[in-house]
Amino acid sequence: MDRNDHEEEEDTRVHEDDDFDVDISIMVVMMTVGAQIHNTRQQLTGGDYIERPIRRPVTQLGEEYIQKVLKDDPEDFRVLYRMIPDMFLKLSRIIRDKTGLQNTKKISVEEMLAVFMLTVGQNARYGYVKNTFQRSKFAVSTSFNKILKALLIIAPSQMVKPDGLVPLKIRESTRFYPYFKNCVGAIDGTHIPATVVGREVASYRNRKGTISQNVLAVCNFDLEFIYILSGWEGSAHDSRVLSDALTRGTNKFQVPNGKFYLVDSGFANRLSFLAPFRGVKYHLQEFAGQGRDPETPYELFNLRHASLRNEFAGQGRDPETPYELFNLRHASLRNVIERIFGIFKSRFAIFKTASPFSYKKQAGLVLACAGLHNFLRRECRSDEGVFPNENNAVNNGNNSVNIDESEREEPLETQEQDRENANNWRQSMAEDMWKDATI
Repeated sequence: MDRNDHEEEEDTRVHEDDDFDVDISIMVVMMTVGAQIHNTRQQLTGGDYIERPIRRPVTQLGEEYIQKVLKDDPEDFRVLYRMIPDMFLKLSRIIRDKTGLQNTKKISVEEMLAVFMLTVGQNARYGYVKNTFQRSKFAVSTSFNKILKALLIIAPSQMVKPDGLVPLKIRESTRFYPYFKNCVGAIDGTHIPATVVGREVASYRNRKGTISQNVLAVCNFDLEFIYILSGWEGSAHDSRVLSDALTRGTNKFQVPNGKFYLVDSGFANRLSFLAPFRGVKYHLQEFAGQGRDPETPYELFNLRHASLRNEFAGQGRDPETPYELFNLRHASLRNVIERIFGIFKSRFAIFKTASPFSYKKQAGLVLACAGLHNFLRRECRSDEGVFPNENNAVNNGNNSVNIDESEREEPLETQEQDRENANNWRQSMAEDMWKDATI
């Protein structure tokens, strides 16, 4: 080997050593950066950081599970998924037809709907749901959001519209007819616990000190929703939410000509919104003070017998003025809004606690489930949504209420003449009731 060859070999060895040193240096830098990232993550999470697990493999186990439970005991299915199997399958077909949602390669619409119903019906968290269907958390979340989007599409079409006829509950009772013959339903607000973050939390704190959204609901006497407006802060008064509903550019609430709704003392008395007399004590008479309709021929007989005897929910006295009699009958009819709230929150347990979703999604869930409630009410009218361990779910009202001036907040803006006409109308109605009852 000559000198030139030897020098060339030495240069090659030197270059290889230099490359090796560079590789070692890069490796050391990468390990150092990785360690710094890990330490920073530990500091930010307080040492609670858990490495992301390996993604669950996609299987058919979830589909096999839902097909199995659909064929098992219908009552068990109803308790778990809040509807009987036939209605579940019908709803799945409606979702396909009206929203275009289709099966994916591994997950059917039925499984997606079951994921949604288990979450909202049982207030189940994703961890429980993913174990039930043997899916990843990502797959569960995707299924839930797809069904929520689909239900929001069909929810407006599920809202009922007044048909112009006198409601059966009013037409068949001399206590209510003809005085309330133009009444088409009741209006009230309900607070649903909410998760809110940021500087706006204070505005969502209601009078009880909890964080909530104020939901305005309008229903008919068949326990169906006519209108829903969700998303208002918990601190907002019901009258303010109603004012917004009446003046919105979209999703506007409209009262049919010549008709009216029953409201409580928190609203101004108007020709379209009949409120009780303020400062007058009244006793709420639903069957034996239970806040429900009779369920047997014997209960129906006793209800009508008690009505004739003027036994007012066990209070031991008759109404003493036209205003007490008016408020009694007004409260008995308006109790339907309390009943529908009870049924709604019994069927969809997710609304009993603050859910972990974004506030926009929390508001959307209310509308989606209201449409779902109407679907189930229409398809299976005998099912009022009372489930095990949900005692007294349809009796949220007190049997005796004293409407005091201090309970009434700022009323809706209204013309003075309209208010005067409404008050005169209410006065005349009360006097006619009293005259007929004391003949």
